[in-house]
Amino acid sequence: MTVWDSLKLDGCRALVTGGSRGLGLEMARALGEAGAELVLVGRDAAQLETARADLAATCAAPISLLPADLNDPAAAEGMCQRALAEFDPVDILVNNVGGRRINVPTEELTLSDWQRIVDLNLTQAFLCTRLIGGAMLKRRRGRVINVASISALVAGKQMRGRAYETTKAALAMFTKCVAADWAPYGVTVNAIAPGTFLTDANRRWIRERPELREEIEGTIPMGRLGEPREIGALALYLASDASSYMTGSLVVIDGGRLLW
Repeated sequence: MTVWDSLKLDGCRALVTGGSRGLGLEMARALGEAGAELVLVGRDAAQLETARADLAATCAAPISLLPADLNDPAAAEGMCQRALAEFDPVDILVNNVGGRRINVPTEELTLSDWQRIVDLNLTQAFLCTRLIGGAMLKRRRGRVINVASISALVAGKQMRGRAYETTKAALAMFTKCVAADWAPYGVTVNAIAPGTFLTDANRRWIRERPELREEIEGTIPMGRLGEPREIGALALYLASDASSYMTGSLVVIDGGRLLW
């Protein structure tokens, strides 16, 4: 097998949560261009259709859609059950859904808001891993990729409430623990820790506060924010046979942000 052959995903099926936009869309694009059949999960059905039309231009394999709001644990579990019923087997699971959505100091953070961030960043990833990843064990083959954050490793100066950092750090440790448990079964579990990328959400944030771009870029040795397309090749590597001897890793992609 050549290096290029080891990156091919022909005959594989990949389920990507939060796959309709941003980093999820670009990771799905990379997997689809490598030959994988795609199942995109997102809460906005119209945006999922837009994403499918976009990806269809370069991805030849089928692209299926599963609308679901994974912030709701019951909905997350229901999505997994439907995925297993309609799209089994799933060979690659990308747990990409997550976010902050609030920026409230810890001393003012309500229990309900804390729980909402825990469910958004951690509970749904646990459920998807347990159900969809767990189904890989009997086949003794599979790839689970969790999308954490550099916030799993450092406290953000502009952040408040700390639920985001806490849950992303927990997701990174969850990755390591499950990787250790599932390694004998041929299922690898790795995580990606992105820095700040120019997703649509971050572009809106920067438009509202233009001074933030210069401030953030000043903390990055490369002097710029990441383009979403730059995460695709990393996801492909972790999803493919090229990473067959890699599990339990947290791979940072941040333009050098954590070097300073």
